[in-house]
Amino acid sequence: MTFTVSIQNPYSETTVKELLEEHFLIPRKIRHFLRTKKHVRVNHELINWQSPVELGDTVELTFDEEDYPTKEIPFGEAQLVDCLYQDEHIIIVNKPEGMKTHGNEPTEIALLNHVSAFVEQTCYVVHRLDMETSGAVLFAKNPFILPILNRLLENKKIKRQYWALVQGHFSDKKLTYRQAIGRHRHDRRKRVVDRRKGQKAVTHVQVLKAFGTTSLINCQLDTGRTHQIRVHLSHDDHPILGDPLYHTKSKGRLMLHAHELSFTHPLTLETVRVSAKSKTFEDCLAIASKHSQMN
Repeated sequence: MTFTVSIQNPYSETTVKELLEEHFLIPRKIRHFLRTKKHVRVNHELINWQSPVELGDTVELTFDEEDYPTKEIPFGEAQLVDCLYQDEHIIIVNKPEGMKTHGNEPTEIALLNHVSAFVEQTCYVVHRLDMETSGAVLFAKNPFILPILNRLLENKKIKRQYWALVQGHFSDKKLTYRQAIGRHRHDRRKRVVDRRKGQKAVTHVQVLKAFGTTSLINCQLDTGRTHQIRVHLSHDDHPILGDPLYHTKSKGRLMLHAHELSFTHPLTLETVRVSAKSKTFEDCLAIASKHSQMN
């Protein structure tokens, strides 16, 4: 497979070697194959490994099967995929509630399998949503782009916005939760606030609307801990409606939806921003609004 990248970011005094190693994060073994097989061209010409790469240059990378062996997974059903955006390297889809992002076993069919069937090639998970959560999910379409996207995620360059309908009202319109999150000692499915042994977790909250006994809020994540939003809100006595783990008295779907995903494309430098809709979330929200007006 051959990828062509137009250099639109003026990397300062960057060589071909530095570009592949520090910016594209290509593993050392594969960089060795690219060099010995002469599979790197700049502006359609073979180059020296120490040649400079400048703004406007076109870099061509050719990978063989042994460079990135194909990871075979069973294909799911392409018609189940609600595609929000895709290009040569990435695809963003709208996950319905009740579907896993990826399976726990090799033969288990989940969203990843459906997405792979949709693009007719094996895809790779960049980040995940809980099975009960709906909304925008990002996948890599090839192993070349995967580590680049992973670094964006680690550096908080991929912004994720969530809507949640929670129990109760807030005294402030904006607040930030910073409690560390760790594993529950007795229930492996759950997470808890654990200030001593937990991992750093930051959730920014903005109140959008207050209903009778509930509130619609927007959450933005700086970190991506398991059940992060659910744990922070339940710990503050504002559990999400429909949460089967942290608000067991509430029924219906989990009222958490990843409505927006945005980042700067690492290769084209274009701003990618997608919005995801959920009919079930909006229907439940309408019921909450109507119920509050009746009371």
